[in-house]
Amino acid sequence: MKLVTFLLPGDVPATGVVVDDGIVRIAKHIADAPADMTGLIEAWPSFSERVRQLASNTRADIALDEVTLLAPVLRPPKILGIGLNYADHLAESGMAKPADQLWFAKMSTSAAGPFATIELPRVSEQLDYEAELAFVIGKRCRHVSRERARDVIFGYCAANDVSVRDWQLRTSQFTLGKSFDTHAPFGPWIVTPDEIADPHELGIRCFVNGHKRQDSNTRELIFDCFDQIEHLSKVMTLEPGDVILSGTPGGVGVAYTPPRWLRAGDRVRVEIDGIGAIENVVRAESDHIIHQ
Repeated sequence: MKLVTFLLPGDVPATGVVVDDGIVRIAKHIADAPADMTGLIEAWPSFSERVRQLASNTRADIALDEVTLLAPVLRPPKILGIGLNYADHLAESGMAKPADQLWFAKMSTSAAGPFATIELPRVSEQLDYEAELAFVIGKRCRHVSRERARDVIFGYCAANDVSVRDWQLRTSQFTLGKSFDTHAPFGPWIVTPDEIADPHELGIRCFVNGHKRQDSNTRELIFDCFDQIEHLSKVMTLEPGDVILSGTPGGVGVAYTPPRWLRAGDRVRVEIDGIGAIENVVRAESDHIIHQ
């Protein structure tokens, strides 16, 4: 199944299941279903069969082109990313294979929709793209073995780990350079694991203005998705709706000579076989200032 969070004009965000080129609105057919994706994931054992029946037997209520697709999880409890996790990305970075997994956090305010605008920050011109396979945690869990890790994945998305390189690299901690608003677009939906035979055999590509910049396969991950869950869950409780970014292959903008930074007006597309594509246009950050 493909599960979405979407918005109709004048309405509030809602969850749905994609059928052909349309959406079945879950709340219309299952009155007691949780209103948001995080709630649906938490309650999935109670609702999965009914949602599957909708996907199999119900005609779409709304056409896909009538809605705005939002980030499937609007405000993930956690967004975590792993660095230097493809061999070709290691090579272009000039760094040795890490002995341990290198993790950083992206703040939840960086989450953005699959076709939303990416902001070019006022404070930097070093804006970069990173095509990534993302997966969404489906169960509250701790100390998960690699052999059981598949059981806690709710589904998979395409993602762009947008990075502001000068802010990322000015200290040993990557969090600020990874956490600018709008810099974690993902989607376009959550694909449930029954549709992904092997998450480690998926082609992954990134295009900037139609020109291919990244082209790899998730089989090239150094630490695969199950390794990542085992490692992270030794440290922290993983929760329903957490989004994990599994690493980017070679071809990022900073690796070119000179670097190929994203500019206002650029269109960035991330494609993953079996999942779909997200596409985001870069716009200069607006001049609005928020005061509380």
